[in-house]
Amino acid sequence: MTFERISYECVKGDIARITLRDPATRNAYTLAMCREILQATADFANQDEARVLIVSGAGGAFCSGGNLHSEEIEIGDTRIFGHAAVLRESMHAVNLALQRLDKPTIAMIDGAAVAGGLALALSCDFRIASDRARLGDPSGRAGLLPDEGGVWLWPHVMGLERALRMTLFGEIYDAAEALRLGLVGEVVPSDQLETRVQEFAVTLAAKAPLVVRTVKRMMRRSLDQTFEQSLGDVSFVVDFINHSEDAREGIAAFREKRAPQFAGR
Repeated sequence: MTFERISYECVKGDIARITLRDPATRNAYTLAMCREILQATADFANQDEARVLIVSGAGGAFCSGGNLHSEEIEIGDTRIFGHAAVLRESMHAVNLALQRLDKPTIAMIDGAAVAGGLALALSCDFRIASDRARLGDPSGRAGLLPDEGGVWLWPHVMGLERALRMTLFGEIYDAAEALRLGLVGEVVPSDQLETRVQEFAVTLAAKAPLVVRTVKRMMRRSLDQTFEQSLGDVSFVVDFINHSEDAREGIAAFREKRAPQFAGR
């Protein structure tokens, strides 16, 4: 596949990486960029040997949201529900695709991750930021909605009051505050970000693929379930997992005091 607005590569055999590449706009997204992200995400989903996806940005920024200078992201679109159509085809589709993946994703955040860029980061399962990262939602300053998914994502991650404050007051947080608020799970010095994310991805890729994929799917589902419904899901799936080759290998490795070698079967 050939891409113009992103790069997509296998960092190592079981780890893939999507990098947004428009440093001049701090990697602001356009419809064309989102289509490329969707294409790369679909390829990752279909490659069984690829176990972890890293999402990053080039040039010292993660993503600054929608490119308001692009004709594709046009606030004054005259079509009926024109901007809604663009959103459905762009960042809405990207964020849903990331959440629907049953393989884990890591947002590697350096510099700005704001507005739609923050929604992109929060749609990943893990977020590791550099100490120069800046996260938040300036939508309220411009009289705009957090329409790329923030209306749902912000309160689910931060709680309702903090989410309202961030958007309505247009707050942007440094990395330490973002960590305190739960927007990221880890902060490292900027010169260590690449190494730390690779270490994290390698460790994650070594876990039992069946368990990783099943746990991600079930925990995502549980956000919209009662406790009893979640328990019902677990009781249905547990026999499948417990009779897998990976489960037998995991138990054998534990008894033999060695590292397990999981095959995803």
